[in-house]
Amino acid sequence: MKIVTAVLLGAGSRGRYIYAPYAEKHPEDLKIVAVAEPNAERRERIAEIHGIAPDRVYASWEQAFEHGRIADAMIISTLDRLHYMPAMKALELGYHVLLEKPMSPVAEECIRIEQAALAQQRVLTVSHVLRYSPFWSGIKSCIEAGEVGTIATIQHSEYVGYRHMTHSYVRGNWRNSTESSPMILAKCCHDLDIISWLMDQPCTRVSSFGSLLHFREEQAPEGSTERCTDGCRVERSCPFSALKLYNQPPEHPWARYITPDLSAEGIMQALKEGPFGRCVYRCDNDVVDHQIVNMEFAGGANATFTLSAFAEKEFRRVRIMGTKGEIYGDMEAGSFTLNRYATGETIQFHCGVKGDGHGGGDERMVADFVRQVREYDRVSGAGLTSATASLQSHLIAFAAEASRLQGGMIVELDEMVKRAADQPSGTPN
Repeated sequence: MKIVTAVLLGAGSRGRYIYAPYAEKHPEDLKIVAVAEPNAERRERIAEIHGIAPDRVYASWEQAFEHGRIADAMIISTLDRLHYMPAMKALELGYHVLLEKPMSPVAEECIRIEQAALAQQRVLTVSHVLRYSPFWSGIKSCIEAGEVGTIATIQHSEYVGYRHMTHSYVRGNWRNSTESSPMILAKCCHDLDIISWLMDQPCTRVSSFGSLLHFREEQAPEGSTERCTDGCRVERSCPFSALKLYNQPPEHPWARYITPDLSAEGIMQALKEGPFGRCVYRCDNDVVDHQIVNMEFAGGANATFTLSAFAEKEFRRVRIMGTKGEIYGDMEAGSFTLNRYATGETIQFHCGVKGDGHGGGDERMVADFVRQVREYDRVSGAGLTSATASLQSHLIAFAAEASRLQGGMIVELDEMVKRAADQPSGTPN
């Protein structure tokens, strides 16, 4: 069986802890033969683990293209605004592409990526990993079996959790929409994709409300300082203290993302010198900490999505109400319940949540991508999370953000897509 070779662009959170480890765990399936990463420690670490030749270790994504196509596939896990150009160049050279979500923070670029993947007849998988998890695929199977009849309403919620919020969206890489993406796209295109997939109809209209309610300078308590390490008088009582979040031995679940030195001294140095030690009320963040999205679909059904940072744990919950039955579930618990109206039966499904991240979806997604690349000349139809399959959730996110910024005005998706498609290349939407 052929081993699929891949170039890894970006060795941060996803590249370092999801995509590269798959190749370590399944060397018979995937081999990383080149890496591009601006951070020297991350770059050298991946090169050492995977035995990458020195002339295939690059400090920038551009360098990875200087010698043409050097592998079967390219895994693009760069920051959001560095997705479009590498994806387009990779497709042009004939690479199959595994593209981290979102495809791009610009609507017309998402459309062009889909068009390029179709024109070049390459596999392009967007990392909407939730579709691959046993929890969501189990719910989808129940719907396809007719258990709920015609869907009337979907209610879905994502509770980001205050730890994840402050790490990624207040202090971290996704804090500022002009540097990365709006929260509804960067974090929640997963959720909009699931809603779209379960509904299985085109979304026609969207409205949305939300704001940055709490993590603003005017909310800073008296006695707080620019950094949690500057002698802040309220640090001990602050739930968002960086000293509390990043000092959690022995696993250090959050500190591993901010420094390779997980000693007490190394973590403290990172907090004193880097962005993750800043007071959450004094960062340059502008993305929302809560938002709701209302959607109408072509058949008349509707859906609501709720995002909130203000929760103890990170989890997702869903309720699907149809003409013959309903499904409600908790992804963190890995279980959902089906109620059949005609018989009064209640059936419990336990899917399990062990394995890699996103309820087991990460590893299943990479495995499916490898399979598609290996068999691409025999694969019929688009993949589960192809550019075409994933595009609608991106468009819903763009419409939701446009609506939110305009006070909840209804956005018609057909009109928005037409405007985006008419934009010349490089024009902001």
